[in-house]
Formats: sequence, C-alpha cells, structure tokens
Amino acid sequence: MTDKPAAPAPSSPSRDRGAGTRGLTRLEKAIFEMGSAGRRGYSLPPLDVPAADVSDLGPAVRTEVADFPEVSEVDVVRHFVRLSRLNYAVDMGLYPLGSCTMKYNPKINEEVARIDGFARIHPMQSEKSVQGALALMHELDVLLRSITGMHRFTLQPAAGAQGEMVGVMMARAHLTRRGDPRSIVLIPDSAHGTNPASAHLAGYRVEEIASNDRGCVDVEALARRMGPDVAALMLTNPNTLGIFERDIEAICAIVHEKGGLVYMDGANMNALVGVARPGDMGVDILHLNLHKTFSTPHGGGGPGSGPVGVVRALEPYLPVPTIEGGAAEFRLDWNRPDSIGKVTTFLGNFGMHVRAYCYIMSLGAAGLRMATERAVLNANYLRARLRDTYRLPYDQPTLHEVILDDSRQKGTGITTLDIAKRLMDYGFHPPTIYFPLVVPGAIMVEPTETEPLEELDRFVDAMKSIDREARENPELVHTAPHATPVRRLDEAGAARRPVLRYKRGG
Repeated sequence: MTDKPAAPAPSSPSRDRGAGTRGLTRLEKAIFEMGSAGRRGYSLPPLDVPAADVSDLGPAVRTEVADFPEVSEVDVVRHFVRLSRLNYAVDMGLYPLGSCTMKYNPKINEEVARIDGFARIHPMQSEKSVQGALALMHELDVLLRSITGMHRFTLQPAAGAQGEMVGVMMARAHLTRRGDPRSIVLIPDSAHGTNPASAHLAGYRVEEIASNDRGCVDVEALARRMGPDVAALMLTNPNTLGIFERDIEAICAIVHEKGGLVYMDGANMNALVGVARPGDMGVDILHLNLHKTFSTPHGGGGPGSGPVGVVRALEPYLPVPTIEGGAAEFRLDWNRPDSIGKVTTFLGNFGMHVRAYCYIMSLGAAGLRMATERAVLNANYLRARLRDTYRLPYDQPTLHEVILDDSRQKGTGITTLDIAKRLMDYGFHPPTIYFPLVVPGAIMVEPTETEPLEELDRFVDAMKSIDREARENPELVHTAPHATPVRRLDEAGAARRPVLRYKRGG
C-alpha cells in the first residue's frame, strides 16, 4: 500500500470539509522514526531505597531495549495529539455506518459511570459490599424485560456476537434437555454475518433462507424447509436492508409448530424501542447491543455489551451466576444445574451496564419512543432526498437505515468504493459498503436519531456533489481521497500481504 503524503485536492469539495480532515495534510511518522540518540521523555528522582538485587535473574534482565525510540516528552505528546486529530469520531460529525448504529453518546452517561461507587469497585468484592452495583444490574434486567417483552435477561455477554453464541447455546441446552437436540439452524440471506458463525460455534449446521422481492423472509420457502431437524431460525429484525419483517408472527408460528425456536438478532432494536416488543411477536431468544441501541460506546470506544433475553421455558439455562433478591439484599445464585455455565469474566462489562441504565432512565418511556421515531424519520429523509441520484434496490419506506447502490454511477466507471473514498474529502467517515451481500454495490447508511437536519443536508449535498463529479470528472472520484494525509491504500494487497509489525528500514 502507498504511504505517500496526499497531493493537494484537485478541487474544493465545499467551504467546510468537516472536522474529520480539515487542515490535516501532514503524514505522521511512526514513533520509531522520531527522536534522536540521548533524548528522554521522563526524569526519575534519585533512588531513596536499597536497590534490588536482580543478578540471579540472568538473561531475563535487560539493560536496554534494542531499537526503542529515544524521544522527549514534547515529541511523544505532539505525536499522539496529531494522531488523535486524524481520527474521525461521532463527536465530530455524522458517522454513517449502516447496521453499526454509531450514534452520539450522551455525556451524562459518562459522568454517572465515573461515580466512585461504580468506577472504583472491584469485581472480587463481597456481595454485601457491592449491593448498589447488583441493584443496578437487576433493575437494568427489569427495564430490558419491559422494553422487549422477554421473561429474563443475562447481562454477561461482552458484545452482540457473544450474545448470539450464548443464545444459541441456551437453545441447544433446552432442546437437548427435551431429548431433541436437532442439527440445523436456518438463517435468512439478509441476516447479520455473525449469525452463521455463532450457530457453527454452538455445533449446528447452517442453511440459508432466501428473501422475497420485498427484501423479507420468503414465508413459503421457510414453511417448505422447516422440519424436525431444524433447531432454530436466526432472524435479524429489522433486517440488514432496514426492512421490518411484517410476517414475523406467521414466521414464529411456522417454526414453533415444528418444534423449533426463534432467535431474533436485536442489533437493530434501535428501530423498535418503545414501538414494538419482540416478546409479543413470538420470539424465544433475543440479544441486544447496549453499545448500539442504548448509546454506550462501541468500536474503539468500547467495550461492548450484548445482553440476552429469553422466554420463561429457557430461563433455567441462563449463564451463572444470576442476580437474585429484592429490596433487602441481592445475591449471586450459582446453584443452577441446567445453566450453560459462565460465559464472561465476572458479571460482564459493568461500565456499559451503568451507561445503558442512565440512558434509559434519563429518557424514560416517551423519550425512548421519540428516539426510535427520529431514527426512522432521519433514515427516510435521506432516502427521499437521495432517491433521484442513487438507486434504491428496495424502493419502499424502511426503518432505521437506507440502502443505496452504485448502479446509476457505474456507467461513468465509478463504484461504491470510489464514492466512499471521495466522501472522506468532504469530511465524512465512509458508510458501510458492499453490505448487505444481497445488494451488489450496496451503500448502507444509518443516520441515527442524534443527527440534526443541517448535518443530514450536508451529507446529502456531498453525495449529490460526488455524483456530479462522477459524470464530469470521474478520475477525481476514482483517485480519491485527496485531502487526507495518506492517499488511497491498496486494500487487496494489505489483506493478502499484511505487515503486522514495524521494522526499521523496511
């Protein structure tokens, strides 16, 4: 891949390219390429205790570290500040990743998570000394039950993908206990890609169910395939096309009639909160992403959290320990003989539980519903404003995200990848591209409820400007980005021949 500094931009995309790239044209060297011999970034006081004798440790003791950078404090500080300014973040502008829900994280969540009673406890403390933390987790469980209609949650899974695996493990434990373990999990072609991986890890074979011309599960195809060998259907709803599965009750009835379970991937629950409950639809198992739906940081700002909710029949298989008790005292219950066991260190990512609890309590029922409605409104606003410029493979109102494709631009030689790269010159992080796989050249945009009209309009203007550039000056788009410190990378080469460590002079 190239490491040349970017050339000056051939054109000025807009007067305000956005905070993501404004004025950042310097190529930052690696820390190992900086400094000079003898520089130090620290100063230690004289030793005021007897020196330790390490002579018996032999080769385990190093007097120096070979090729370690010799840099001053100012070298280090400026290096990492410059690197931090190269990062794009949701605090800087629209982060239009579809299906990933990169929405603004309210700062009150961070303040609450930093309260000493939460931030400074240790997971090895006794139950009596962490009653506040146990109470918060228990109440979060109750809130999630109310929001989703499920019977009981575990907060242990560290992210959505682990939540999937935990949910499928509980399904397997339930079916095995019933004397009917089965061997197949059905997954629609519009599901999240982690679904088949989770099913495989739990020991199942996976079969795909095709979508119909509306982008939803083909109910007739499901009915024909559903049989005594099928353990579960893993269904993303709304699916990755942003479309709600309107036949969800019929789908659940088909699966249940043949003795199977319905697992709902709730990663897109931010389109349903306060409006519809999966438990009321007939769903047996549901995972949520606190780091998406309930505003806790994820990606580089994580860690995540993927609670799993189940119906009453599956409660015995929840991971241990569960939190039991009431107003007087909470306790951890390890005596659950049918449990699938412990799946995460301690009780999960507690800091994310605190943030999600704060988000839910600060918004309340009316606020949560309003957030859902605005997420849907924002996505359909983008759909309406871009439909004449980019093709809509499924031209119908959707929920939280909109799927475009590049078929109208291909005549100019411009592809989805080119469009995504050119967006960086306009100060936007590229959206999700080439996913879902059922849409060739997909451009998947999820604006979330936290974006104001002005930011949505700026994104629309950028997308329309790129379309004009594709027709008037396609080479400009094809060679983008131009206003970033590093030009376009050889992504295929990076994937096939990755350089995993720094080597001086190489």
